[in-house]
Amino acid sequence: MSWGGSDKFMQPTISTIPLATLASGDRLSLQVYTFKGHKPGRKVYLQSNLHGAEIAGNAVIHELIQFFSTLPSEQLQGEVCMVPACNPMGTNERSQHFSSGRYNVYDGKDWNRIFWDYEQAIAIDAPTNGSLDEFAQVHITQDEAVIQQRYRQRILDAFAALQTKIQSPQSVPFREKYRYSLQSLCLDADYVIDLHSSNNQGITYIYYFKNRDDSAKFFLMPVGILLDTYDGDAFDEAFIKPWLALESSFAALGRSLRFDIEAWTLELGSGMQVNADSVAKGIRGVKNYLVQKGVLSLQDYPIESLPYHDIRFTVSSRLNRYYAPTGGYIQFRVPLGSSVEAGQPIYELLCLNKDGQVPHTVKVVAATSGLVYDVSTNQAVNEGEYVMGLL
Repeated sequence: MSWGGSDKFMQPTISTIPLATLASGDRLSLQVYTFKGHKPGRKVYLQSNLHGAEIAGNAVIHELIQFFSTLPSEQLQGEVCMVPACNPMGTNERSQHFSSGRYNVYDGKDWNRIFWDYEQAIAIDAPTNGSLDEFAQVHITQDEAVIQQRYRQRILDAFAALQTKIQSPQSVPFREKYRYSLQSLCLDADYVIDLHSSNNQGITYIYYFKNRDDSAKFFLMPVGILLDTYDGDAFDEAFIKPWLALESSFAALGRSLRFDIEAWTLELGSGMQVNADSVAKGIRGVKNYLVQKGVLSLQDYPIESLPYHDIRFTVSSRLNRYYAPTGGYIQFRVPLGSSVEAGQPIYELLCLNKDGQVPHTVKVVAATSGLVYDVSTNQAVNEGEYVMGLL
């Protein structure tokens, strides 16, 4: 579909992108669904299932594809690109009935800690020339739209250079080919939405970045977690980190800029589950965000807020994770989503031994007040294994 078309209902352009050929001759690939509106505008990129056990986002994307297919192109300005099951290698990984797919089995790397970050790349190539600061100085009086266009082109040019190494006789590990395929779909986007869920059992919430808390409210999630520390290797971080760094460079020169470039990770409930409530929240949140951003025009939207909750904001550095002080079996734990007070018992371990003694229990109390946002799926834990998280 070209810009300016006016079909009765939109239909996606469907493209298949090859990822890898296996020894068996089978092939891994991505399938991409792109909807284009009647007029050009912002580009939105959504993906799901980057970790193999985190499947709820696939249901969100399916419902959104169905929904967009009922809309005339006049209700969409710009384009929306959606990629379900964006990591077929991780999605198909199994150990008996358990789906993990968090780590690449060939090199042990987290699938969401492998991505290319422009800011890191230029720091390696030119560690002393202050490239971002220099760019800001040269463009200090330029129009914001001009700055955004030129900076994006620098990112795209640097990224395109990676293809030379991929196509060389030496080639590169699969993770580098994979990240190139995935990031090539989104680096020209304005808004990136990465749909995840807990690898364990979790509530529904959103991760967001500095100076984006107003937009975070558009997703109507009960909890928002500011990523106040990050290294740029995760998918959402790699996309937005260069823009945040450029904003900081301009701020140091006395000019306040906030580019309309945003990245989000939606955590949609528990791993290995398609929770209907989490899926519904994800669909509603994405729709509301796109309407608030002027990408979609929908009846009954935007929803400014929900009557039964205000978003609860916190920062990632204040999350408290609890690990088993000894091995045992969790026979009591406060339920997911519970509010607890400091000093309140939050879980109890039944502990066996090989010392000729009878089994005993160990009670663990909360070090601080908080909300239980995540708990381990396995209730048999070795010493030092994850049990639960409070925010």
